[in-house]
Amino acid sequence: MHGDPMMWVAGIRALYLQALHPRAVRGVTQNSDFRRDAWGRLMRTADFVGTTTYGTTEAAERAGARVRKIHSMLTVTDPDSGERYGVDEPELLLWVHCAEIDSYLHVLRRSGFPLTDAQADRYIAEHRAGARLVGLDPATVPADRAELAAYFARVRPRLAAGPEAREVDEFLLRPPVHPLLVPARALLWRRVALLAYAALPPYAQELYGRPAPAPAAVTRRLRATGALLRRIPARLRWQLPPKHILRAMARLGPDARPAPARLRP
Repeated sequence: MHGDPMMWVAGIRALYLQALHPRAVRGVTQNSDFRRDAWGRLMRTADFVGTTTYGTTEAAERAGARVRKIHSMLTVTDPDSGERYGVDEPELLLWVHCAEIDSYLHVLRRSGFPLTDAQADRYIAEHRAGARLVGLDPATVPADRAELAAYFARVRPRLAAGPEAREVDEFLLRPPVHPLLVPARALLWRRVALLAYAALPPYAQELYGRPAPAPAAVTRRLRATGALLRRIPARLRWQLPPKHILRAMARLGPDARPAPARLRP
């Protein structure tokens, strides 16, 4: 799944969803320069996902240790109550994890990636290993679609589109770019961001207060986008940084080439 080009759309959907948890999104806005280092932040996230997917066990453990160390040093201040808390609170780590996994699974399946319900459950269960790497107890992490849905039902009353979420929304629609790239941003990036937003669950769109096309139209757009992007030769796509797939193939041999046809039932 992680070799599929629709993962980029899924990642943006995850950012939209994550921003709706006020305590979690403050950890981003108060501790990172995401407005001026948007691509750097995106690539660091892609590097972590790529390392834990395609790297060795040792590389994945090192990546997790780096994330835990950074998180342990960061705190957040609630602007209303003055409360200070760490970004490594289990509640916040779990929200970020679940928003990512739900987005990856939702966008890829809806865009036509061939995955059965049983395989989707296995995908969620496998990601408990990644949750451990960032500091979560795997036993507290959803292990299948039913548990993931129950988790979102529990957390929904705590979600809101506060000032920080609005800031992320504005940023995702119009990230800072060189003046010469503004037309490309309007032509390409904005369409991707709007598609990712349209793929959000209805309750998230209601919180943001921006309408989205009808679900059937969104599904058609996701499938059309997926079909178009999957026409780009895989070898060409894999040349993009951070090149984890090519490094894994070099280590394991060309027979390790990822392909949907190799999914086990």
